[in-house]
Amino acid sequence: VQLQASGGGLVQAGGFLRLSCAASGRTADSYALGWFRQAPGKEREFVGGISSDGVRLRYADSVKGRFTISRDNAKNTVYLQMNDLKPEDTAVYYCAADSTRWRVADAAAFYDYWGQGTLVTVSS
Repeated sequence: VQLQASGGGLVQAGGFLRLSCAASGRTADSYALGWFRQAPGKEREFVGGISSDGVRLRYADSVKGRFTISRDNAKNTVYLQMNDLKPEDTAVYYCAADSTRWRVADAAAFYDYWGQGTLVTVSS
């Protein structure tokens, strides 16, 4: 499967963005999908994820209550709605696919396929 993340940009603190991750090559419902981010000088970290059927969701504590993940398997797309953005959310955001479709792992090692990343910059 190939993954294409989009929707990043520059936003002021308190604003919102919606990222999309479009899957091609194999239907998205074959995979659990996760979002990760990597800020300059920091390690990649888990943001959240969703199982293939959309039933299981998992979020990092730092984004709970502000970020929401959803998926539209008919469109082979997963979304990351980011509200109340903070400067510390600035990072390159990546989507990733896990072939174990029921699992929502928070470790990058469990994900088999990665998109190219989209930059989110939050100004104070």
